[in-house]
Amino acid sequence: MTDDKDVLRDVWFGRIPTCFTLYQDEITEREAEPYYLLLPRISYLTLVTDKVKKHFQKVMRQEEVSEIWFEYEGTPLKWHYPIGLLFDLHASNTALPWSITVHFKNFPEKDLLHCHSKDVIEAHFMACIKEADALKHKSQVINEMQKKDHKQLWMGLQNDKFEQFWAINRKLMEYPSEDSGFRYIPFRIYQ
Repeated sequence: MTDDKDVLRDVWFGRIPTCFTLYQDEITEREAEPYYLLLPRISYLTLVTDKVKKHFQKVMRQEEVSEIWFEYEGTPLKWHYPIGLLFDLHASNTALPWSITVHFKNFPEKDLLHCHSKDVIEAHFMACIKEADALKHKSQVINEMQKKDHKQLWMGLQNDKFEQFWAINRKLMEYPSEDSGFRYIPFRIYQ
């Protein structure tokens, strides 16, 4: 695993230049300037929601602000998909920066799940880790971890701290010396 550290670091620091613009039908007190961010591919949109919301709330009437959601070319973006996956599924053939439209009204109930707090995305992330570990190590690694390890793994992802994340994730990526490899290699297919 240490031989791959440069590759892991390059993947971790992969960024997508993104331009957030407010949907034209949103009621504002003055024109909303676009908001630009370099989004980590391995993170989630819900982890940048506060920054985006804060930027656009400056021009919004407070009574017009409700649950924020994002879309790209008419397609609502699922908060529980990693940013890199969303980009690859919807926008990989477009010019950068990736243009995401921000909405505060008309939440698409039939297309998106609600995400009322960062606790929800943390629970989703940890559930995915546990599923992968069940296939890979029969849940032995995740069960041997303490709550502080789970928290460190999440905080490393949330705060974009490579060393903090990989100090714990390394345990999930290694296999016992008595085994010649993983039992199964978990992966998901998204369409």
